[in-house]
Amino acid sequence: MADVNGWSGRGLHSTVTEDGRVVLDLRPQQITAPKAHEVVVRVEASPINPSDLGLLLGGAKADTATRTTSDDGSPAASLTLTPGALAASAARVGQAMAVGNEGAGVVIATGDSESARALEGRTVAVLAGGMYATHRKVAADQCLVMAKGTDPADAASSFVNPLTALGMTETMRREGHQALIHTAAGSNLGQMLNRICLADGINLVNIVRRPEHVELLRQQGANHVVNSSAPTFSDDLTAALTETGATIAFDAIGGGELTSAILTSMEAAANARAGDGEFNRYGSTTHKQVYIYGGLDRGPTVLNRAFGMAWSVGGWLLPPFLAEIGPERAGELRQRVADELTTTFASHYSTVLSLDDILDLDRMQAYTAMATGEKALVAPQR
Repeated sequence: MADVNGWSGRGLHSTVTEDGRVVLDLRPQQITAPKAHEVVVRVEASPINPSDLGLLLGGAKADTATRTTSDDGSPAASLTLTPGALAASAARVGQAMAVGNEGAGVVIATGDSESARALEGRTVAVLAGGMYATHRKVAADQCLVMAKGTDPADAASSFVNPLTALGMTETMRREGHQALIHTAAGSNLGQMLNRICLADGINLVNIVRRPEHVELLRQQGANHVVNSSAPTFSDDLTAALTETGATIAFDAIGGGELTSAILTSMEAAANARAGDGEFNRYGSTTHKQVYIYGGLDRGPTVLNRAFGMAWSVGGWLLPPFLAEIGPERAGELRQRVADELTTTFASHYSTVLSLDDILDLDRMQAYTAMATGEKALVAPQR
């Protein structure tokens, strides 16, 4: 076992300042020996998810970034917050926050407990925050152990996207729905969800924004893919919902009128399935649910109310969901991810960044764009 006490590394931090800036800098990290139930992970790979960008940028736009230096003279970047974004980030002013929700690497040092020592030399995935760093010390029970020979890059996205996708199908079942709808469905998460639904026999309606994403999902076996930018979108969506009976949707967009369009098509499909032709001024009695779990569009969510009275719109987040289902069921979902890591839950990355690359202004413009199919992976050992 390596004696890491006194070793040094680096980690990326984001700090909101009182004068309305977000400063990103790489700070030295001193590594101390792990306690009995802890391990030290040499971080090899960590994805950039939309939730990471929220902490990283604090609501600032990438096009406001300038290069600067930190107090010790090392490279840094500074971004400008709008007054509204600064107000929303007031609770974190002055705090240097470590960035990177999840990642994977190799355990290089352990504490004395049996559970910790069993992880020595193993590739593990971790959801612990602060993963844009060369090393991370965590509790042994926070580690998802991978099969021997697993590439850390394959294990890097073992939590946020896979558990979110599984959480959608789990929520669907728990709330009594028979099929579901997903937006921004050409994303890594959307492709995972499509594979889950195909494997589990769940009818899924995929909503995308580009013709090439329709083709991408159809090549992967998707049965229902509709293009929200097509002039026939409303009719296409209603037809898919009439066929599948989907009455629950998970929306990654958030802003604009897409949520309203989904509810309207759900209502039209419910009426079409009923087939009795009777008018009810309160609409169908079929309950229609949309959960907003992302914010690709930060504008207002507009509801045009053409979908009766039996409906709900709410937020959905992974941590409360995992708390709700309890540790036993959450553990079963995590194990499925580990077992199907390179098949159902495979992730694909368009670019790989070093820690220094995160501060590069041109690269920042690219990795913050959140374009479908353009996912970045951080490799802290580069």
